[in-house]
Amino acid sequence: MATPTAIKASGLVKRYGDLVAVDSISFDVEKGESFGFLGPNGAGKTTTIRMLTGLSKPTAGKAELLGLDVGSNATRTKGFTGVVPEVSNLYDELTALENLLFMGKLYGVASTERHRRAEALLELFRLQEKRDRPFRTLSRGMKRALTIAAALIHNPKILFLDEPTVGLDVMAARSLRKVIKELHDQGMTIFLTTHYLEEADILCDHIAIIVKGRIVAIERPEKLKEMAIKEQAVEFTVSGDASTLVEPLAALTGFKPIIVNSSTLRCSGTTNRLLPHICRAVQDAGAEIVSVNTIRPTLEEAFVRITGLSPTVMATEKGGK
Repeated sequence: MATPTAIKASGLVKRYGDLVAVDSISFDVEKGESFGFLGPNGAGKTTTIRMLTGLSKPTAGKAELLGLDVGSNATRTKGFTGVVPEVSNLYDELTALENLLFMGKLYGVASTERHRRAEALLELFRLQEKRDRPFRTLSRGMKRALTIAAALIHNPKILFLDEPTVGLDVMAARSLRKVIKELHDQGMTIFLTTHYLEEADILCDHIAIIVKGRIVAIERPEKLKEMAIKEQAVEFTVSGDASTLVEPLAALTGFKPIIVNSSTLRCSGTTNRLLPHICRAVQDAGAEIVSVNTIRPTLEEAFVRITGLSPTVMATEKGGK
């Protein structure tokens, strides 16, 4: 039995005058899936979220949430979606608890239920001690956590996260990723935009790579990594000088290994094919093998191979920060 589709984009286009921000993109997100929208700043990620959530009307194409057309069912779809914008939409003068209660009221959550959910969310995001602090006094990480909590006050079925950890320090970002993973594990459908390669790799079941408004690849992270492999490689470390093994291995395998450092070499090929040759060369040299590892491709390598862009474009924050 097929898994129901939670999010469906069909030929979405968004133009601003002569600028095509999103160029005929289509994809499906299954119910309960964590779907990553990965791309550099300016690629069209935020514009796509705005169209999917009814905040911006597409120039062409259609967006559906749980089978409902977003354009003609905006009120209904907003009732079961939570949206976390890149810039917080909470109120500086209200406390953490007051912000959650106010958002609950906007979503039509009953008064008694609002309080219960607000307290539970403060606990989930470890903000109980900050419940009576004005939003403006919270740290950047706490503000981001509370903004996500506010989007969950009405128990949405689909959560949209636009660059959830941008600008956060390492510990705050790690804490938020942990909560996002917990929500996914509980069965929530999550649509996540990010320009952090590691974040997409950790959190997402499927990743769509978008560049200049067009999707260039959609796959599971492992499949994307496989696309980066030109040829498998084996890296091994020996006791002694690895450079003395270069010529013997080249003679045995037909390929000259790469010197990684004074004790480590990398050979192109599979472990099964290379290991007998490596063992023979090391034994003949009177050395010992310390470790042998199959080299796994990274999402960064896949991104470079698929897009032709340098990974440094992904490390640049908005505003040049």
